[in-house]
Amino acid sequence: MSYQIGLAAHDLSCRRGGRKLFEGLSFALKPGEALLVTGPNGVGKTSLLRLNVGLLPLEGGSFRVTGAPSDTPLPELCHYVGHANGIKTSLSVRENLAFYADYLGGNGAGVADALAAFKLDELADFPAGMLSAGQKRKLALSRLFTSSRPIWLLDEPSVSLDAVSIKQLDAALGRHLKAGGVAIVASHVAPKTKFARRLALGLELVS
Repeated sequence: MSYQIGLAAHDLSCRRGGRKLFEGLSFALKPGEALLVTGPNGVGKTSLLRLNVGLLPLEGGSFRVTGAPSDTPLPELCHYVGHANGIKTSLSVRENLAFYADYLGGNGAGVADALAAFKLDELADFPAGMLSAGQKRKLALSRLFTSSRPIWLLDEPSVSLDAVSIKQLDAALGRHLKAGGVAIVASHVAPKTKFARRLALGLELVS
């Protein structure tokens, strides 16, 4: 799979609970580029990701996508993995991934790829509620592979992961970018991925 999607934000502003988190925020990502978002808790890192997928309303500004049909909603181009793992504890690992494959427009082959991404094959029929914190995080990240979407939005993706799993995440990000995908990663601990842009909220965008 290869992509030719670019993502730009112009003059974004966001307000939560009556408090303005940021304003005048702009960035542009070409196919194959990633943005690292840093900053202390409460400055709007998570909110920025959620704006992309329509989980929060924009107070001002706009997003622009290049390389996709003009009538394609931005959320349909995105994979979003937030703080919450978003798994159904009563279902098995395989059933969780099958749910996301169906919901996100993937297929059975995507489930197999997702199980392999973080070596969850041996746990495929294990109840998700019985997984360790690290295994649950890997299951959450595995849904990136249930369907092909060009924009990855990852909020503290390495939380609870061991060193081997972090290397797997870095490798997956690298492959996604090499295929022309884009990514926005909010994290206190930067992955080893080469980021084309870095944004410390409250400061200027630096290249």
